[in-house]
Amino acid sequence: MNKNIVILGAGESGVGAAYLAQQQGYDVFVSDMGAIAPKYKEQLQNWNIRFEENQHTEAEILNAVEVIKSPGIPDKAPLVKKLREKGVPVISEIEFAGRYTNAKMICITGSNGKTTTTTLTYHILSKAGLNVGLAGNIGKSFAYQVATEKFDTYVLEISSFMLDDMYKFKADIAVLLNITPDHLDRYDYKLENYVASKFRITQNQTANDYFIYCADDTETLKGMQGRTFAAKQLPFSIEKTIEPGAYLENDNIVINVNQEHFQMSITELALQGKHNIYNSMASGLAARILEIRNPTIRESMMDVQPIEHRLEFVAKISGIGFINDSKATNVNSTWYALESMTTDVVLILGGVDKGNDYSMLKELVRQKVKAIVCLGKDNSRIHDAFEDDVDVIVNTLSAAEAAQVAFHLAKKGDTVLLSPACASFDLFKNYEDRGTQFKDAVRQL
Repeated sequence: MNKNIVILGAGESGVGAAYLAQQQGYDVFVSDMGAIAPKYKEQLQNWNIRFEENQHTEAEILNAVEVIKSPGIPDKAPLVKKLREKGVPVISEIEFAGRYTNAKMICITGSNGKTTTTTLTYHILSKAGLNVGLAGNIGKSFAYQVATEKFDTYVLEISSFMLDDMYKFKADIAVLLNITPDHLDRYDYKLENYVASKFRITQNQTANDYFIYCADDTETLKGMQGRTFAAKQLPFSIEKTIEPGAYLENDNIVINVNQEHFQMSITELALQGKHNIYNSMASGLAARILEIRNPTIRESMMDVQPIEHRLEFVAKISGIGFINDSKATNVNSTWYALESMTTDVVLILGGVDKGNDYSMLKELVRQKVKAIVCLGKDNSRIHDAFEDDVDVIVNTLSAAEAAQVAFHLAKKGDTVLLSPACASFDLFKNYEDRGTQFKDAVRQL
């Protein structure tokens, strides 16, 4: 019997999947079109797993019984098309690893807030003493943890790219935070294709499972029309009272699940801002489904640490605050960041534009932004979008230059906010690299 399995992409998820596949008795071959990072190369060598870099040997790849592909590789890639034409199943690391664990799955998706909600949920469950793993788009590879750990529960951050290659996998608790236009370049520039991808989080759910969603999110509500859900639904809202579910009442988060009542003032939350009220509600609902005690939920929401590159305070220099929100790779994330600002802002925007519609930012830019510093190779669409809304728009080509220019444009009491609304790949390795370079530049001012 053919036991050849091929992994496309040798990043965190690919290398973890390779290890699990080898453990399960497959003949594993890892192929990456780019250079493999030294730490991953070393792991593959230590495990005696065959690999290639800077090329794809098609004959070998097309002979696989199954292919596990990195979420970063689009379906439009010629090799992926050939595999599908030949009838070779192409799946995600999450789909593959899910076969080899009976752990309970809490899966969190959405255009914005995934990492924060996943981290907070994991923090609550850890604090409650559950034997819990954290994986998906965050932390160590899910497949590697399935191979080496024995967790009873996993909290998984799931992107739309991962969902596209998930078929039989099931979430016991599925969380859909919101849907705003993002990554449309991967979805034929059709929002409905992206929406369909997000709703795959609910596929295969049964009446014993739960679907947590935002009742204030227009695209989510539109997407729910015409779809059926087997799972129990638990909405959350800051605009209306919802029971069972979560809502806001006199600046208190109220969570009602299974006749159990949890209440907490939003002033006590470690993670502040309107978007974090939503994130906290979603995490609180998941925790209450698992019957985590109220005092543990409250304590966790009060002491969770903010996430790096997500509205992260960097420094105050000459009375000017610097905030790193490099993780804001879409317009909606930047909207949330601006909405939470209470001072005048010098906004650092730009990078790889994924078909962004900047119109939703215009009102907040007019109200709060005194200057825009563009950080990217092609900033023409930012100039076009905001030339009537701000007096100053400056182009820069490095994090150091952007920090320097923004510092000179700001005055005491202002905030310099890096919240780019774009991907980072034109000038940086990823959003983490962009955020780290920005922080280093700020500290050198």
